[in-house]
Amino acid sequence: MKKLVIGAVAAAVLATSGLAADYTLKFSHVVSDNTPKGKAARFFEQRLEELSGGKIDVQVYPSSQLYKDNAVLKAIRLDSVQMAAPSFSKFGKIVPNLALFDLPFLFKDMGHLHRVQDGEVGEKLKAMVTKKGIVALDFWDNHFKQLSSSKKPLIKPEDAKGQKFRIMSSKVLEAQFHAVGANPQMMPFSEVYSGLQQGVIDGQENTNSNIFTKKFHEVQKYLTVTNHGYLGYLVVMSKKFWNKLPADLQANVKQAMKEATAKEREYAEELNTKQFNEIKAYAEKTGNLEIITLTPEQRNEWATAVSKIYPEFYSDRKIGEDLIKGALNTK
Repeated sequence: MKKLVIGAVAAAVLATSGLAADYTLKFSHVVSDNTPKGKAARFFEQRLEELSGGKIDVQVYPSSQLYKDNAVLKAIRLDSVQMAAPSFSKFGKIVPNLALFDLPFLFKDMGHLHRVQDGEVGEKLKAMVTKKGIVALDFWDNHFKQLSSSKKPLIKPEDAKGQKFRIMSSKVLEAQFHAVGANPQMMPFSEVYSGLQQGVIDGQENTNSNIFTKKFHEVQKYLTVTNHGYLGYLVVMSKKFWNKLPADLQANVKQAMKEATAKEREYAEELNTKQFNEIKAYAEKTGNLEIITLTPEQRNEWATAVSKIYPEFYSDRKIGEDLIKGALNTK
């Protein structure tokens, strides 16, 4: 009887350790499990293991346990890790066309954005990445960005004139701020809070979740709801791993990813709304932050002022006229 119990325990351990699976898929990402990306990765893990009948053992490694975003694409190419979800900026050197998503006021709302990602433009972008030896699976959201400042309310484009705004490394974002007479300052994300606090920079652009979790709203006087730009991720897979999978398991991966993407978008929307409400509560409680919501006319003024940069990126070596116009014309 004792031998039977030990045997059953050993079988259970074997089944859950991944040794019983035909394939092991390591999914590396840089955020915690309780973020939209982290929760969607766990959902994907569960769904793919269910759909594949345990043939694929998915192992999620959050919080840069395996790789940081700046190293993960090399690891994907080497098949040291099989899946990752880096931000678009990490693809700059291999597929600069993904800077499409940096263009200000290109997307009317999240619905329009998702139709672009799920349609012809999104497929073209994924094909460009796949051509470089990394299988592009799907786009995941952070959310739209807002503008903040310590100097003055940002209501009209000319209000940004002369102000120093932090940007991440992006030619599009440089052009965006130059278009309204502002001074873009490249700065690591980890230094933004102290930069704002010490007055090294006057303002920044970010999603509500980034603003709230990093407490940027506590060192800014004005926050304008612009939804002018977008932050997101591209989920990618090792080509070597993908090519090893038989057709039925590739279909399982696609199905699990489709469901995980729908979930991730829900999680991102929920978090964006929740954390914007937290920022509003802080503003009401302290009186230290003024939140400005642009009228349609004011938003159109900003869009007109910054959309004049689009032709600068018509070259295929930058973004491409077909992609920009394709996004604008997506219904």
